[in-house]
Amino acid sequence: MSGKQRKKTRLGSYKFASVLFSITLSLLMIGIFGVVMIQAKKLTSLIRENIEVQVFLAKNLQKNAIDQLLQQVENKPYVLRRGEEPVMHFTSKEEAASLFLEEVGEDFTQFLDENPLRDSFTFSISEEFQTTEGIATIVAELEAIPGVFEVTYMQDMVASINENLLKVSLIMGTLILILLVTVVILISNTIKLALFSQRFLIRSMQLVGATKSFIRRPFLWRSFLYGGLAGILASGIIFGLMQYGKNFIEGLQLLYDAELLALLFGSLILLGAFMSWISTFRSINKYLNMSLDDLY
Repeated sequence: MSGKQRKKTRLGSYKFASVLFSITLSLLMIGIFGVVMIQAKKLTSLIRENIEVQVFLAKNLQKNAIDQLLQQVENKPYVLRRGEEPVMHFTSKEEAASLFLEEVGEDFTQFLDENPLRDSFTFSISEEFQTTEGIATIVAELEAIPGVFEVTYMQDMVASINENLLKVSLIMGTLILILLVTVVILISNTIKLALFSQRFLIRSMQLVGATKSFIRRPFLWRSFLYGGLAGILASGIIFGLMQYGKNFIEGLQLLYDAELLALLFGSLILLGAFMSWISTFRSINKYLNMSLDDLY
């Protein structure tokens, strides 16, 4: 019985399971919301990668001139690259005629003396250049290149995506701010409740001459450890749910971003450890500076 009593009143100790569960649950909420934001960003990037600029070339260009023009555009910083390769596709006028015949079913060569179609190429634009003003500048630059006849792109879709992205970003930013405040309050209240039972032990240590830093140290160390462990558990649960979900939702793997997920998991661990530490520090200071009458 005395051993159990000593364990209960040991300096710096408090209910491990309840504190860990509460902090893990709080971090889990913000982690799931973070995954949703990452996937929304990845989905937006995938949609933007499918927006292509189509460049029609002047007729009767020689192959060497076409190759030089293509190489000139390939080296532009706004051309999207996968690895070292630019996302660009050249279509000759003969290939365009074959595609037209396949899709429409009419062979215009039977009533026209020449192929009216032009050589062309398409390329995707890097995300950082996909503003309405940025694409307009790119189009103007391309049209100024000798040998370029016309440049087209889905202008309405670009404007719609940018407009909706701004609205979604504002909504998501507001929600993440509200969620962060909620998580901070939940963790703070959890720590306060856990330390409430230790208030008399803290006063007893003060009465026997223990310094404030000596009293704080075990509480702060344990809270930091619990917070970091809660972050690891929350990250593990989220990762497990993601692995489970990709087996049932086709294409979900395309929305994963390993670097951003690693950053999210690291942030959860640091957030849990920091918030637990700062909440404990504030609560301990409160009890250290409280009068004996207020302790009751």
